[in-house]
Amino acid sequence: MSTYCGVTAALAGPDAALAPSVIPGPSGPRAYDGRVERVVVLALDGVYPFELGIPDRVLGSAEGRYEVLTCTVDGRPVRTNADFSIAVEHGPEVLRTADTVVIPPFALSDIGTELPGAVADALAAIGPDARIVSICTGAFVLAAAGMLAGRRATTHWQLAGLFRKMFPDVDLDADVLFVDEGSLLTSAGAASGVDVCLHLVRRDHGSELANRVARSCVVPPWRDGGQAQYIEQPVPEPTATSTAATRYWALERLGEPLTLAELAGHARMSLRTFARRFNDEVGMSPGRWLIQQRVVRARQLLESSDLPVDRIAGEVGFATGTSLRQHLHAAVGVSPQAYRRTFRTARRS
Repeated sequence: MSTYCGVTAALAGPDAALAPSVIPGPSGPRAYDGRVERVVVLALDGVYPFELGIPDRVLGSAEGRYEVLTCTVDGRPVRTNADFSIAVEHGPEVLRTADTVVIPPFALSDIGTELPGAVADALAAIGPDARIVSICTGAFVLAAAGMLAGRRATTHWQLAGLFRKMFPDVDLDADVLFVDEGSLLTSAGAASGVDVCLHLVRRDHGSELANRVARSCVVPPWRDGGQAQYIEQPVPEPTATSTAATRYWALERLGEPLTLAELAGHARMSLRTFARRFNDEVGMSPGRWLIQQRVVRARQLLESSDLPVDRIAGEVGFATGTSLRQHLHAAVGVSPQAYRRTFRTARRS
């Protein structure tokens, strides 16, 4: 049994947001018009059961905004990489009706640089306006179909060497959780499938609904696509005191000018010990983490409120609106005003 996609991305806790985010696709949240979006999950032979269930669990928790169907290339049951097979209700015909298609990971033994005929035929049935999402080895299918040529994409970090060898025309970034190229999204292994599905909810309907879905699924509400897939030492030794309580404490005080000394004092550690343990647990320095948490909170306020930029800067702990503008631009490449226009969810009654 392959273990590539069984490597779960290290979580630093529900507040984890690390490296700068992948710039989202061209469309942002929109006023909900009552339309239910159809998501079709294509289960290939050797599918990984955990990831197969992610779209239904996450998108299916989005308060009726999505209808999730599962199909195979011929409507017949498929083997999984576990000790059981899965029967589905649909064949490839439902791909023609999909607004979004998700390809979860599967054992790679049957996929090379050219797709089996049945898989190629199934992909050909996808409508031209459909959004396509891959999880882990699903990116190999998209690359073999020529969909990723010249594009940025990701897959599980353990498969990066093989992917680059097979598909040198793809701009592979194996250091991120997911890449959003608009109509094509690729994600890394295992738990990153949750991240990319939450990203879809956030992109389609805004952070408020995405946060409710995350709470329902008991998962972190936001891990930026640019977060590293793999941290060499994700957690400290079991006997070490965690910095988690201090992180939660800091999140409740983002509007205050928190210093390293104050954080270390709350954790009852020396500055040196606190900085080392914090980096071991989160994968970055406390200062960088604070900046990114402030940016995440600013993005939420830009989406959900009419507050002026300078007021938002103060609410999240930036000294000036200029500072917020600089940090937001570094994270997503746009100004607060442009971000608000693109990503803010229209108010609903």
